Amino acid sequence: MFSIGIGPSSSHTVGPMRAALAFAEDVQAAGDLSRVASVTVDLHGSLGATGRGHGSDRAVVLGLLGERPELVDPDAVEARLDAVARERELPLLGVHRVPFDPDADVRLLVQSLPAHPNGMVFTARDAAGDVVAERTSYSVGGGFVRNHPLEPDAPVVGTGEGLPHAFRTGEELLEHCRSTGLGVADLVRRNEESLRPGDEVDAGLLRIFAAMAACVDHGLVTDGVLPGGLGVRRRAPRLHTQLLAEEGNSSDDALHAMDWVSLFALAVNEENAAGGRVVTAPTNGAAGIVPAVLHFYRRFVPGADDAGTVRFLLAAGGIGIVLKETGSISGAEVGCQGEVGSASAMAAAGLAAVLGGTPEQVENAAEIAVEHHLGLTCDPVGGLVQIPCIERNAVGATTAIHAARTAMRGDGSHVVSLDTAIATMRQTGAHMRSEYKETSLGGLALTVVGRGARPVTVGVNVPEC
Repeated sequence: MFSIGIGPSSSHTVGPMRAALAFAEDVQAAGDLSRVASVTVDLHGSLGATGRGHGSDRAVVLGLLGERPELVDPDAVEARLDAVARERELPLLGVHRVPFDPDADVRLLVQSLPAHPNGMVFTARDAAGDVVAERTSYSVGGGFVRNHPLEPDAPVVGTGEGLPHAFRTGEELLEHCRSTGLGVADLVRRNEESLRPGDEVDAGLLRIFAAMAACVDHGLVTDGVLPGGLGVRRRAPRLHTQLLAEEGNSSDDALHAMDWVSLFALAVNEENAAGGRVVTAPTNGAAGIVPAVLHFYRRFVPGADDAGTVRFLLAAGGIGIVLKETGSISGAEVGCQGEVGSASAMAAAGLAAVLGGTPEQVENAAEIAVEHHLGLTCDPVGGLVQIPCIERNAVGATTAIHAARTAMRGDGSHVVSLDTAIATMRQTGAHMRSEYKETSLGGLALTVVGRGARPVTVGVNVPEC
């Protein structure tokens, strides 16, 4: 449920990059790379509607060049893309050059493909114009990719056969906890340790946290205006300076810790909006929530340590499995309730676990977070992951903390189960109009006319944001 990539979007940047790379590698594996004389990519639906704002057009070019989201150097991206545009030539996988015009050969098409709103069609042709290879892929959220015909989604660790405690639903997770006496984090660890040694589990999760911390640290000191034309200035450095100046004088401010939580979330999502290195958790658009709550734990909870950090991520990942398997983490599929709502639920579960919550309290914390994000639309202004996305992560992080605290004050019993809340999320997303699902055709994206945003005529005069 956690992977390292670059911004600004897991489904629109990370997924398309992986899909393009896989297509090129399969052409090479078939021995056909030398036959390729041209490549085109059609981005459909949400990818087409917000492709340039979300960097989808750039991501597929990087994938065709041979770049991987977890390894690509964010600081080298511009130079690589500029070289392709300037030379009108694409070195496929870095070894086979073909003529290529990014503006003409990556086409943005608003019409969705039938299987999923994030569809891509890759086509390679020979010198005579005959098709060498063609593939339709779908970016289904969180950087996960599925191909056409719609193959089964790869199982995540909790759901695979042969695991000691396989689960897909919240109720199955709780049943395993009741029968074994294990907490959520411990049960997820048992599953992980059936696949790799325990020290590798710890090291892997601490690497994830280190990447989150590096993202926060970079966001705290990097000032300037975010790319894309909206003129959104980074706020994290200034807020960080203010909070540091108030250290020692904040004992009477009951909400001081919440300002730090907001800061951590802003720092991550400003990095994401700038195309920096982030951890998909479970998506890039919601990448600030889990790190912000985890940093809250590390800074403000007595006794916080690396072992607790691992437990936090194990519990959060366990809830993430349920959300991905039975709900959705795709903004293009169910709106932002599937991104920020899911991330808030994961963070709430992680915090409840390290605060000593029972499995029922952990499940309750996640349910509260999901329930109170139901109906949240995905309406990025100008197709950019900036407004309302950056602030929305700060709000989602504080909601996660409130959800965990509320659950910890109870005994774990509650009327609405996590599974019911997730099923409601899917139903709500199915009924939600496409304008509110990452197309930038409704909501704030329609009513706010920002600098550089697509101009829209509305019934009243709306000032610039």
